[in-house]
Amino acid sequence: MLFVVGLGLADESDITVKGLSVVKAARRVYLEAYTSILLVDKHKLESYYGRPIILADREMVESSSDEILAGAAADDVAFLVVGDPFGATTHTDLFLRARELKIPTKTIHNASVMSAVGATGLQLYNFGQTVSMVFFTDSWKPSSFYDRIQENRQIGLHTLMLLDIKVKEPSLENLARGRKIFEPPRYMTASQCAAQMLEIEEDRGQGAYGPDSLAVGVARLGSDDQRMAAGTLKQISESDLGPPLHSLVLLGQRAHDLERDYIREYAIDVKLFDTCWEKQYGKQ
Repeated sequence: MLFVVGLGLADESDITVKGLSVVKAARRVYLEAYTSILLVDKHKLESYYGRPIILADREMVESSSDEILAGAAADDVAFLVVGDPFGATTHTDLFLRARELKIPTKTIHNASVMSAVGATGLQLYNFGQTVSMVFFTDSWKPSSFYDRIQENRQIGLHTLMLLDIKVKEPSLENLARGRKIFEPPRYMTASQCAAQMLEIEEDRGQGAYGPDSLAVGVARLGSDDQRMAAGTLKQISESDLGPPLHSLVLLGQRAHDLERDYIREYAIDVKLFDTCWEKQYGKQ
């Protein structure tokens, strides 16, 4: 059987009791290592789980899934995913491939950023479509996410932005030359995301979110040192929330006063926060 096991958000101890029992009993254990990361390394996981772990990079999961599934019809194979197993479409593909091979599957769920973002104090019922922000380059600045953000804004809903990570990926030059030389890992910050959002807003000019629009930057959600900062996009673009992983929430205009009271505690500048709230949200 293929077990897809959610690991939660922060460290080795976030795995569920049920998930840990699966890991200890499985013939092989894989760790998906490119859609997200835990805040601890592979060796700490192996020590806590008492099992060796095989790192599964993008190439293995997307192009060599049969290697992961080999023998899973007879023996248990555990595939570990940061957050919840259904947080990325890649994992759906793995389930579908297992189904094609008549391999039974079972999911062990865990906390995901999609639900834990409620720790900001923003109500989950008030969130719209989730979008992803990738690292821009000089020649590539995709902006399709902007349309989803604009749709959320038009009905007053918050937007959760998931931020790009680059793990074991080649540069464009090395890719063009067919060389398997990988760049150092990079993790987008809330500051970089806010800056890119403002850049796209300037290009699009449709008034979705400007420099004075309110947002909440979130860092290391679920960890002992998680951090949040509420302020304008311009303020967040100039902020430093520390090590990864980060995400960003754009406030929708249906934001409730209770939400305001909660996120106000994280305001970078309380006076400016109050002014922007009254101007943009206080008259709703």
